[in-house]
Amino acid sequence: MTATEHTRARIEREAASLPFADEQDVEDARRGFVARSAERRVTASDGRTVWDLDAYAFLDAEPPATASPSLWRQSRLLVEDGLFEVAEGIYQLRGFDLSVMTVIEGGSGVIVVDPLISVETAAAALALYREHRGDRPVVAVIYTHSHVDHFGGVLGVIDEDQATSGGVQVIAPAGFMEHAISENVMAGTAMTRRAGYMYGAALAKGPEGQIGAGLGQTTSTGTVSLVPPNVEIDRTGEELVLDGVRLVFQITPGTEAPAEFNFYLPERHALCMAENATHTLHNILTLRGAEVRDARGWADYITEAIDLFGADLDVVFASHHWPTWGRERAVEYLSLQRDLYSYLHDQTVRLMNRGYVGAEIAETFPMPPALEQSWHTRGYYGSVSHNTKAIYQRYMGWYDGNPAHLWQHPPVEAARRYVEAFGGADAAVALGRRAFDDGDYRWAAEVLDRVVFAAPDRDDAKALLADTLEQLGFAAENGTWRSAYLAGAHELRHGVFGTPVSSSGLASALTVQQVFLSAAVKVDGPRCWDVRASVVWVFTDLDLVYLTELRNGTLVHRAVPSAPAGTTTLTLTRPALLGLVSGALALPDAVTSGAVALDGDAADVAALFAALSPDDPDFPIVTPRAT
Repeated sequence: MTATEHTRARIEREAASLPFADEQDVEDARRGFVARSAERRVTASDGRTVWDLDAYAFLDAEPPATASPSLWRQSRLLVEDGLFEVAEGIYQLRGFDLSVMTVIEGGSGVIVVDPLISVETAAAALALYREHRGDRPVVAVIYTHSHVDHFGGVLGVIDEDQATSGGVQVIAPAGFMEHAISENVMAGTAMTRRAGYMYGAALAKGPEGQIGAGLGQTTSTGTVSLVPPNVEIDRTGEELVLDGVRLVFQITPGTEAPAEFNFYLPERHALCMAENATHTLHNILTLRGAEVRDARGWADYITEAIDLFGADLDVVFASHHWPTWGRERAVEYLSLQRDLYSYLHDQTVRLMNRGYVGAEIAETFPMPPALEQSWHTRGYYGSVSHNTKAIYQRYMGWYDGNPAHLWQHPPVEAARRYVEAFGGADAAVALGRRAFDDGDYRWAAEVLDRVVFAAPDRDDAKALLADTLEQLGFAAENGTWRSAYLAGAHELRHGVFGTPVSSSGLASALTVQQVFLSAAVKVDGPRCWDVRASVVWVFTDLDLVYLTELRNGTLVHRAVPSAPAGTTTLTLTRPALLGLVSGALALPDAVTSGAVALDGDAADVAALFAALSPDDPDFPIVTPRAT
């Protein structure tokens, strides 16, 4: 389908005031270019393509009627792929994943910063670096923060033994493991399913499809890994010297990630802002779901970075996008980024304190002209709309204070009542059609969504809703909004596409406590309210004893000095526990092989595992769950 006249008019209207004559970003995105990879397709061991460097070749054309020229411009900049020199001894690999991997040269080897999402893409990026800069060993890895696109490819640049032995330092901010596991394991199934909408990884690439996510093009779909850090940074001003390279750290918790830091390279006058200052308005609450971020703290930490490092700064770079060179330009860039988050925060709170709710604040929220006219403060990834709602949510929660909204019907029950009030499904579809024809796509989507949830067998409603979401996507300047709208349209037409990226590769990095925490959220509470089972776990490789108790539909766990008398006890290693919980290792086989020693009643262990229910990585989003 192509863009309607209403969509084309909106696109033209919103693009008319933008500064397309300003091409500084084009110059910066190409500056320092060394080479591109001759291998344009990155594949997994099974032959599956996990990243295609040529997938976005269509962006060489002029913007079509089915895309925001502003987002098209941003995506063009993001497909400037290859090896780039940032400063002396600092190189970036861009266009290999959603994020950017940085390589810092030391005396004998290299420091790899933020090794992408997938093992395969990280290995391909490092191979390009080595092709042109030599086969230098990796002596350290830095994770700037706890999101998967900044650590998932680590086993593509080192092996786990190197970190375990201490041969390679793996450096991260304090709290990194807790938050990496919280997002990618505890809530990983729900977040990853929603990320499929947000990044559009399953969508066709093209002028009518996915054209980029604003922060990067999309997510790679390879093997995700995690090597726990062996060095944690917990205070601003802390310094490390890695292979002769001096780094000064600034801790920034609660900004773009719950655990994050920036770092400065004094001898090279280069500042890495992690993901705290990029060439887009970022998310206060990402569409895939996460903890709501602290916009006020975010702004304050950028101010602190300016104060700490701005006087001696030649270049600022991040783990997405391209650098900004020159002290004056770099400080102004950081200052505008700071003003962006500060303005969003302060004006949202001001309006909140005048009685406006999140949806009202988001509807008309004028930005200062300087921010409207700066490309790097445009809403390609985060948006003013959903960020103001997120700031409201951080302070006030989901409830807007109106008691009529305190106990509303859930989606299906509400939909049935709305459709009945509309005069039935036929009348509701006709209402949606009139709204579509009038170009009121927001109202068309709301009406037709009710029909789909009330009468999921109405294929005409699904088809028209898909057309509606498509028009909303075509006009979106925000890359994640476009992807979400088009992903919804795809699933309405073709069915659930599932979860393109899996975080299952992170399980091997879990601590014992994290294994039990992740098991606890899988307990089917109502099914085992009356089940009682206690098991002691003695870990021979950790000198650790844990007691787990299943009671009242909840699994509680704690470390104990020794096994209580008379309690069923399993003696095993952490890898054996991972095997049992994942289902890769059956208890009878483990006992027979000697991997696990059982003392007591195997029924207690069986009761515990029987209480666990599987996650559903393919749950529906734009259609109701089957009952």
